[in-house]
Amino acid sequence: MKVSVIIPTYNEEESIGDCLLSLQSQNIDSYEIVVVDDGSTDKTVDIVKKFNDVKLFTQGHRGAGAARNLGTSKSQGEILVFVDADMTFDKDFLKNLIKPINLPASGVGRTIIGTFSKEEYLANKDNVWARCWNLNRGLPPDKMHPQNYPDYDRVFRAISKEYFDRAGGFDESAGYTDDYSLSQKLGTMAVAAPNAIFYHKNPGTLKEVFIQSKWMAKRKYRLGLLGYLVALARVSLPISLVIGAILALRHQILEFIIFKVVSDFGQFIGILEYLLGGKVSK
Repeated sequence: MKVSVIIPTYNEEESIGDCLLSLQSQNIDSYEIVVVDDGSTDKTVDIVKKFNDVKLFTQGHRGAGAARNLGTSKSQGEILVFVDADMTFDKDFLKNLIKPINLPASGVGRTIIGTFSKEEYLANKDNVWARCWNLNRGLPPDKMHPQNYPDYDRVFRAISKEYFDRAGGFDESAGYTDDYSLSQKLGTMAVAAPNAIFYHKNPGTLKEVFIQSKWMAKRKYRLGLLGYLVALARVSLPISLVIGAILALRHQILEFIIFKVVSDFGQFIGILEYLLGGKVSK
């Protein structure tokens, strides 16, 4: 059963090389790697071109959802795996990630159409801004999921191509939460795949914190306009300073105050860009 690994990229010159190297070392026979560059202005495309066995496609800067949809249309796998350029992988990651797919779900009476992994670790845990990112989201300092995380998730890391097609692909207008859209359309969730170990980098500079925070804020909010106004208030400067100071004391990390202000300012700008201009890309 062939697997297609699809990676959207946008200005990922610092990480895409390591990502592709770790994917080339997977303990699985039949798989392809498809990279879709979303209008990078750095050396991302040049680096990808050095990997002869990687399929590369490019598009204008339209967002990750559009890039994933394009990559899927160019792929040949029966199972689709969606990863990011700032990830690296254990050699058995793909094998373990896809293993549960098409197996009967215990006690549920249905088949498993897709999976995710709770075995996601912070790759740059020694970086203070990366640690602050996790702590700001209420996560452990070295993992991307809390200890008691459920065995079901809205984000499919792997999914049967048949069901991806039934869903009609990702919602390209959803912004950062486009990867929730498969679950919403299909009315089902991804199932945790045991021992699918991988590593994910958090933003490691204040510039990266700002850019990632801005992108993550570009999504649909509940309660319509009221939801956007509440979100803007929550990331306003006075609130950021107060919460930043409290968490800096709690975690004994003075830099958290700076992190909080930068991160919340990025979210503030991202909300405005999505609300006023409909911009869904970074």
